[in-house]
Amino acid sequence: MTTLKPTSRLTGIAALYLAAALVAAMIYFLLGTDYPTVTDAAEKLELLVTHHVGIQWMYLIAYIGFGLVLTVLALGLDSRLSAYAATTGTHIATAVGLIWAVMLIATGLVYTYGMGAVVELHSTDPVAAVAAWQAIEPVALGLGGAGGEILGGTWVLLTSAVTLKAHALPKTVTWLGLVVGSAGLISTIPGLSGLAVVFGLLVIIWLASLAVTLLREHPTSPANSTAEQLLSASM
Repeated sequence: MTTLKPTSRLTGIAALYLAAALVAAMIYFLLGTDYPTVTDAAEKLELLVTHHVGIQWMYLIAYIGFGLVLTVLALGLDSRLSAYAATTGTHIATAVGLIWAVMLIATGLVYTYGMGAVVELHSTDPVAAVAAWQAIEPVALGLGGAGGEILGGTWVLLTSAVTLKAHALPKTVTWLGLVVGSAGLISTIPGLSGLAVVFGLLVIIWLASLAVTLLREHPTSPANSTAEQLLSASM
């Protein structure tokens, strides 16, 4: 009975978690709380007070957890790509992925701690709580890439570009990644921030495809054989 290479298994599980976390976040925030569509500051705070436990859990899963698991995926892909062709582009892509992970973790921490503080303040001074949240939320949004998916887009695009050159993944996954990364970068252009939604939807498909590819990979597969040959040659 064949078994998966440990690196491929762990990287595939990481990609699967990220895809699932994004789906869970979209369902919760769009259907569970409808928070993204609320613009009035007082109404936002009322939603936070009512759903703060659920929202804190979701930020733990979709931001803090996402960032931690993203480091596993970024480093796993770095290891895979380096086995095919250790290039500067590979390491730059990994560095961008790790920076994105740190920013997402910071976003989750600011949101969860700030949310707890304003919910507590709301019980004694609702007006001050609204003002505090109006100061906290923009910081968290900025850290999370609300102005456009520059970090996520750059990471996916660079990773896919290196992958295309190294033939390290199926072409369908690679070309999808190029489209996803491009959408993320374009979303940073003023007036085109709506493409961040496209990035969010397509990156789920890309992550799921990546997970399936890695989790179905066996030691006897051409991809693993090539990687092992290259590793042996470099030693």
